[in-house]
Amino acid sequence: MVEIDKYAGFCFGVTKAITSAENELSKHGSACCLGKIVHNQKEENRLEKLGLHTIDRNEMLSNPPSRMLIRAHGEPPSTYAEAKRLGITVVDETCPVVLKLQELIAQKFHNDPDCQIVIFGKKGHAEVNGLVGQTDGNAIVVSSVEEAEQLNLNGKIALFSQTTADYLMYAQVAEVLKRKNGRVDVHETVCGSVKNRIPRLQEFCRMHDVIVFVTDDASSNGRMLYEVCRSTNPKSYFVTDVADLKAEWFAGCNDVGVSGANSTPSWLLEEVNRKCEELIKNNED
Repeated sequence: MVEIDKYAGFCFGVTKAITSAENELSKHGSACCLGKIVHNQKEENRLEKLGLHTIDRNEMLSNPPSRMLIRAHGEPPSTYAEAKRLGITVVDETCPVVLKLQELIAQKFHNDPDCQIVIFGKKGHAEVNGLVGQTDGNAIVVSSVEEAEQLNLNGKIALFSQTTADYLMYAQVAEVLKRKNGRVDVHETVCGSVKNRIPRLQEFCRMHDVIVFVTDDASSNGRMLYEVCRSTNPKSYFVTDVADLKAEWFAGCNDVGVSGANSTPSWLLEEVNRKCEELIKNNED
C-alpha cells in the first residue's frame, strides 16, 4: 500500500499565488514574476511552459515589465516604491500570514525605535529579506541557536520568526536571548499550518515502514520537514521527482508513505505515488 500524506503539498499562500499566476497567463498569454514563484523546479518548469517569466531585481530595474506578480514570500517596501516609479502594475500575492507579520514588524520598528528587532530565519531568504525591509535594514537576522549565543544586546529586544521556520529551534533561540538579556518580547509568528504539520508528519512517518519525501533542494521548508521525517523514521528518503526513486528502498515492504513540502505540487506527489506502486509491484513479481 502507498499512501499520500493528506497534509502534504501547497499551503494556502502558495496555492493563492499559483492560482493568480495561472489567471494572469489565461488572460494575457504570458506573465512575469519577481523571483521564483515557488521553491520547486518541477512546478516552475510547468508554469514556464505556460508562459510565466521569472525575473530578478536587476531585470526589473533594467527592463521593467508592464505587470509583475509578487509571490507569496513578499517583498520589502523598496520593491513597491521602485515598481511605482517605473510604472509597473503590481499583482500582489504576498501570503496573508506573511503580510500580517510584515505589518507587525513595521509597527514595532516605527512605534518603538529603542527596541532592537531580531528575526529568526534563513539569511537571504526572500521572506526574510521582505521582513528586514520593514525595518529599513536595521533588523538582525539569526539562523541558529549558535548565532543567538553570539549576540550581545543590552537593550530591549523584539523577537520574530520567519513564518516557515522550525518552531522548536525558534523556541531554543528565544530561551537563549532571554537568558542573555531578560528584556525580550517573543512574538509567535511561525505559521500555524507549518507548526501543526510537524506533529502530523511525525504521526504519518510512524504509520509507514518507508517514507518518500518529495521536495526541492531550494526549499528550506522541505529540508526542515525532511529532517523531521528522518528523525522519526530512519527509512525516509529525499526525492525531487520519480527519477530519484530506487527499487531497493521498497524490498520486502508493502507500506509506503509519500509526503512533501509546502512547495510541492499535488501532481508531483501523485506521480511519485504511482511510481512507488509500480516499483513495489515489480519487486513482488
